[in-house]
Amino acid sequence: MTGSDASPSFRLAYVPGVTPAKWVRIWHERLPEVPLTLVQVSAGEAADALRDGGADAGFLRLPVDRTDLSAIPMYTETSVVVVPKDHLVAAFDEVSVADLADEIMLHPLDDTLDWAQPPGRPAFERPATTPDAIELVAAGIGLLVVPQSLARLYHRRDLTYRTITDTPQSQVALSWREDRTTDQVEDFIGIVRGRTVNSSRGRRPAEPAKQRPAGKKDQQSGKKDQPAGQGGGAARGKAPAGRGGARRGAGAGAPKDAGRRGRPRRRS
Repeated sequence: MTGSDASPSFRLAYVPGVTPAKWVRIWHERLPEVPLTLVQVSAGEAADALRDGGADAGFLRLPVDRTDLSAIPMYTETSVVVVPKDHLVAAFDEVSVADLADEIMLHPLDDTLDWAQPPGRPAFERPATTPDAIELVAAGIGLLVVPQSLARLYHRRDLTYRTITDTPQSQVALSWREDRTTDQVEDFIGIVRGRTVNSSRGRRPAEPAKQRPAGKKDQQSGKKDQPAGQGGGAARGKAPAGRGGARRGAGAGAPKDAGRRGRPRRRS
């Protein structure tokens, strides 16, 4: 798909916990003529939104089926365990998987942590979503391991979280349909990768340098432009000032020796 097929606006999907504000701001600065629309989607809907054309690109959590989607990993999130404030875990700065061996652990269906085996003892059933699991933690049903951004997003005054070691970590990526790599998608890829507006891989060429009129000197040199014959240097027809220069008032046709002082030397 080429730039001529691009839509007049750019639709950017993002999953909960991801904050795209920085990149959106840069987009508005560089491409004010192309509106950017944010589309919030759940973790389970993100890939389908890209495949169905609901968004041109999106921030989602890996893993994702890359059969028809391209993905650029952006950053890795710290994993934390969400617990009631009066839970024993809250007394520590961080815990390990072994510390949770006897705890009932909630594993929501929209969990994106790539577990080989979730820690602790499984709950009777899996909650449908992470927000549902947060409610169950508050009710004292069990504990929940999530990326730190989700623990902050769904924060409650009666809950807290602690870093957990030895667990999978969530990785956020920018993704889009491989066969829909439009010029706008390329522009956004350049933004998230930190390319400048005049990058050699960008679509917008650098403006040509302005040429100075002939005869002009660099303003930073400190020299003023003067027409030939009006205060110019020796190259413009005037002898250099100082000892040995032409006498004041000497005409243009004065002989060479007119500026010498003292008696002429005797010829041998």
